[in-house]
Amino acid sequence: MADLRHAFEREGFENVETVVASGNVLFDYDDRPTDGLEEMLAHLLAERFDIDSFAAVRTRRELAEAVAGNPFAADGEENLVHTLFLSGAVDKANFEALCAAYAGRGPERLARGDRALYIDYVAGVAGSRMTNGFIERRLGCRGTARNMRSLGRILAKMTEEH
Repeated sequence: MADLRHAFEREGFENVETVVASGNVLFDYDDRPTDGLEEMLAHLLAERFDIDSFAAVRTRRELAEAVAGNPFAADGEENLVHTLFLSGAVDKANFEALCAAYAGRGPERLARGDRALYIDYVAGVAGSRMTNGFIERRLGCRGTARNMRSLGRILAKMTEEH
C-alpha cells in the first residue's frame, strides 16, 4: 500500500491515503474529470504494478449516495451486502438478462444502481456463483465490489479528512 500511495503522489495527487488493505485510495486531484481519472489510474496500475484493473473513481457524494441507495443494507449482513462499482451505467435489458441467466443458481439478491450493481450474497461470497466475471460478461462493463463494512470505513475516512 505504501508503494501505491507513493505512485499516486508522483502523479501529482495530493492528500493521498490508503484505506483498508484492498487498493482503496483517497486523494485530492482537481486537474481531470472522473472519467479521465479512471483511465489514468488504470494505466498507472498497469505501468507501475503490472496489474490489469478497472479503477472506480467516486466522489464523496457519489459514494454516500451508493451506500444510501443500497436496498439490501437495511436487512442484510454488512459483510455480505456489496456494491459493485461499474465502469458504466447498467442497461435495464442487460440487468434483466443477468437476472435471467442467474435464476436458480443461488440465493443472491440483485438491484440496479447508478453505475453500480447492489448484491446481497445471502449465503456468503466465497461459494457464490455470482462472480465479477459472470456479471461483467452480461452487463458489458467492468466492476469492483466493496461490502458495506468497507464502504462505511471509506466514507467515514472521506468525511473526516477529505
